[in-house]
Amino acid sequence: MKDATKCLHAGYHPKNTEPRVLPIVQSTTYVYDSTADVAAVFDDPTRSLIYSRFANPTVMAVEEKIAELEGGIGAMCTTSGQAASLLSVLNICNAGDSIISSSEIYGGTINLFAFTLKKLGIECIFVDRDATDEEIHAAFKPNTRLVFGETLANPALTVFDIERFANIAHEHHVPLIIDNTFATPILCRPFEFGADIVTHSTTKYMDGHAVQGGGVIVDSGNFDWTSGNFPELTEPDESYHGIIYTETYGKMAYILKARMQLMRDFGCYPAAHSAFLLNMGLETLPVRMKQYCENGLKVAKYLESCDMVESVRYPGLESDPCYELGKKYLKGCSGVISFVIKGGRETAMKFMDSLELASNEVHVADIRTCVLHPASETHRQLTDEQLVAAGIEGGMIRLSVGLEDIDDIMADLEQGFAKARG
Repeated sequence: MKDATKCLHAGYHPKNTEPRVLPIVQSTTYVYDSTADVAAVFDDPTRSLIYSRFANPTVMAVEEKIAELEGGIGAMCTTSGQAASLLSVLNICNAGDSIISSSEIYGGTINLFAFTLKKLGIECIFVDRDATDEEIHAAFKPNTRLVFGETLANPALTVFDIERFANIAHEHHVPLIIDNTFATPILCRPFEFGADIVTHSTTKYMDGHAVQGGGVIVDSGNFDWTSGNFPELTEPDESYHGIIYTETYGKMAYILKARMQLMRDFGCYPAAHSAFLLNMGLETLPVRMKQYCENGLKVAKYLESCDMVESVRYPGLESDPCYELGKKYLKGCSGVISFVIKGGRETAMKFMDSLELASNEVHVADIRTCVLHPASETHRQLTDEQLVAAGIEGGMIRLSVGLEDIDDIMADLEQGFAKARG
């Protein structure tokens, strides 16, 4: 099936007389005929459902749909994109381990990696996405367990060279994890370029309507976990009857360990109703992404010609430093644009406060146009040095172009600039 068909039909296949629309199974528990049956599922939770902290039929249908869209072998939904990023790392890292991450990633992820993981004894070494191969190789240590990057960085809007970083990671026998939130599988499928694990904040384009928070981890099934670097997967798990994940589940070892061990302990599994709402968003994802990209490019070209704009970052522009990478990896550049307004932080805030159609809110990738000032809001916890490393200036505005009529979006921006001039 093509993507548009998968978005409508993958994951849920109703049988004779069953509901056409994905049902909401609003239950935490499942009944068994005998104690022995329950015991068997505790030995191997892949046999059946046992408790909705692990799995739920509604959520599982959405997981299957997302896995098919990404070209993976399995997926696990979480309550947020941050939870997905956290579990994707903790699934193969312990205290004393080290990870490598691009410095141009979402500010919340920088905070997670630089501070929270540090408290857990996991080191994160940040590298510039434009670093030379030699500089990236130099960041590896004997205890490095993974490399992390974002397809389209939030809010820097730079394009990550997935293939290059995947090749380097694989030379060191570690996986590449890619946050594919802004691109979605409609615009980019990182597994096709060598990535091993993909994460998303499903709160963004996948949902698209700002009605549910969520995340997901998708496993490609392509990485060989038996190199000796990942005893968590190749040695007995004493917390689960001594199971050896690679021996029992083969290519599904990573994603099933995440569910059986981490989801069991952290319990950050989404509710059935949240998954139902996410599925509603996924059903229109291809149509929406096409329009986001069309509107986004028109607005980016307008901003590029505006005398109040110092610079624009949007990989769809031929003038953008990431234009060639964008052509290689993306089928469109989404509706998110980063631009720097002349006059710095104060002018940026005045412009944003003058907008009437666009919402000033801590959100992005919605059907409605919205704006955000990263230095004052989402990334305010970063130091000045970290802001620079993340590609953020005081006058930077993140504009998420929605699905309103393009003429109305343009008119709102024009009147905003007019008021900011005054």
